[in-house]
Amino acid sequence: MEQTLIRKLVSADEEYLRDESKKVGNAESISFPETHEQVCEIMTELYKTGTPVTVQGSRTGLAAAAVPFGGHILNLSRMDKVLGMRSEDGRFYITVQPGVILQKLNKSIAARSFSMDAWDEESQETYKAFCRAGSLMFTPDPTESTASIGGMVACNASGARSYHYGATRGHIEALRGVLANGETISLSRGQIFAKGLELSLPTEQGSTINVKLPTYKMPECKNASGYYCHEDMDAIDLLIGSDGTLAILTEIEISLLPVPALTWGITCFFPTQSEAVAYTKLTKNISQGIAAIEYFDDCALDILRKQKAENTAFSGLPFLPKEYGCAVYTELHCDGEEQAYALLETLSGNCAQAGGNPDMTWVATSDSDRDVLHFFRHAVPESVNMQVERSKRNYPEITKVGGDLAVPDDSFETLMNLYDATLEKEGLQHAAWGHIGDNHIHVNILPRDMDEYSRGKALLAGWAAEVSRMGGAVSAEHGVGKLKAPFLEVMYGEDHIREMAALKATFDPKCMLGRGNLFAPQQEVER
Repeated sequence: MEQTLIRKLVSADEEYLRDESKKVGNAESISFPETHEQVCEIMTELYKTGTPVTVQGSRTGLAAAAVPFGGHILNLSRMDKVLGMRSEDGRFYITVQPGVILQKLNKSIAARSFSMDAWDEESQETYKAFCRAGSLMFTPDPTESTASIGGMVACNASGARSYHYGATRGHIEALRGVLANGETISLSRGQIFAKGLELSLPTEQGSTINVKLPTYKMPECKNASGYYCHEDMDAIDLLIGSDGTLAILTEIEISLLPVPALTWGITCFFPTQSEAVAYTKLTKNISQGIAAIEYFDDCALDILRKQKAENTAFSGLPFLPKEYGCAVYTELHCDGEEQAYALLETLSGNCAQAGGNPDMTWVATSDSDRDVLHFFRHAVPESVNMQVERSKRNYPEITKVGGDLAVPDDSFETLMNLYDATLEKEGLQHAAWGHIGDNHIHVNILPRDMDEYSRGKALLAGWAAEVSRMGGAVSAEHGVGKLKAPFLEVMYGEDHIREMAALKATFDPKCMLGRGNLFAPQQEVER
C-alpha cells in the first residue's frame, strides 16, 4: 500500500473530528482516497486489524454520523468526479463519485458542463443527446446545498420538494460499494430482490452475503430511521439510508427529471399555527402542481426580524410586519401560466378559508423573486445555528437540540399541540420550521446554558417516545447517526435493534463501519 493513503491524524486534521451536529469525536488515522480502487486498498489493510472506520463526505450532517468514535477516518471529499452518463427510455442517468457536492452538480446539470476527459464513448454520445434535451434536474434538495451525494444517499436525504418528488432513495438507480473486508458489491435497481425477508447479495469477487431482514414494520410517513426493510424489497434500497454502516459507496448513479415549465413560490401568512395547519390540510387536497409546503412559526419569523435589524448580512430579507404571525410557503411546479394562475386562485381561497388574509400573501413568479424567498427559507436555520454558536462560546458542550420527527396524517395536529404544550411548560427558547406538507416540522430548542440544554434534550427524548407511539419516525430525513441511536431503540424496541445489528454483522462481522451509528457499540457486539 502507498504510504500516503493512510496517515496518522495530526492537529491540522481536527476539523475532521466534527460535523454540523457540533459533536466532537476522536480518531487515530485518516485517509483521502480518490478512486474506488484506493478505497479497496485502504479497507483491505484496515480489516487485518479490525480498525473502526468512519466514512465522511462534506460533513454537513446533523446526526453526528460522520463524527468518529476512534479508529480511522475515511474522508471521501476528494472522490468528487462525475464518471459518466447514460440514457434509457428517454430518461438520463449520471454516475458520480460520493464526494460530488450537490450544489456543484446542479450547476453542471443546468449549464450542461462536465469534465469528460475520462468518460467512455457511450457517455460522450449520451452527453450530445443530453445537450439537445430539455432542461433536467436532480430533485432532492436538502437545506444544505453543500451536502455530498454520498452523504445524501447514506441518510436518504430529502428537503422541501420531497413533498412531491420523494426523498433521495427514489432517484438512485445504481450503487457500487466496498465492504469492510475490501470486497465489492454492485447493485442496480430492479436487479436483485429479497425473497420474503431473506436476501442474497453476490460480491464482485464471487462470494455471497446472505441477509436476514428485520421483521419490523416501517412507519407510514416520511422516514429515514434505520434500515429500510420489507418483504420482497429491492436490494439497492437496503444500502440507501444505512448511515455508513454496511458498505462504503464509491459510485452512485442518479436519475434526472424534467425541469417544470413554470415555478412559482407563494408565501401565505397567518395569525397563529392553527390557521397555518388548516391551510395546509386544504392545500394537501390539491392533486397536481404542488411541489413543496413549508412552515415557519412565529419564533422563526421573530429571529428573522432581529437578524434583518441587527446583521447587515441579512439586510436583503423582506420586511416582516408584526401582524405576520407565522407563514406557509407553497411551491408550484406547473405546465404553464394557465395552471399556475388556477392554483394561485385556489391557494388564495384556501388562505381565506383557513383564517388568513390573501392580501398579505407574497407571490414570487420570477427568478429574482424566488431568490429572495430562497434566502428567506434558508436564513432561518442559518440564524438558529448562529445563536447556538453564541451559547457554545460560554458552554462548549452545548449543541443544537433539533427535532426531525414525522407522523402519519391523523396524528399531525396532536403532535403540533404536544410541541406547543411542552415548550410552553418548559419555557425554552425555540424556533420551528420545515416540511409541514409531510407532517414533518423541525422544532429547534436554543439552549442558553447547560440547564436549558439538559431540559431540551429531555424534551426531545419525550417527543421521540410519543411519536413512536403514534406510529411515526424519530428521523424523517437527517438519518439516525450517533445522536439519535437511543431514539431508534425507543421506536423499534430492543428485539428489532438486535435484528438490525445482526444484519449489519453479515456485511461487517468485525463491526468496523460507522461504529456508534444506529446502535450503541455494545449492541453491535451483543447482537
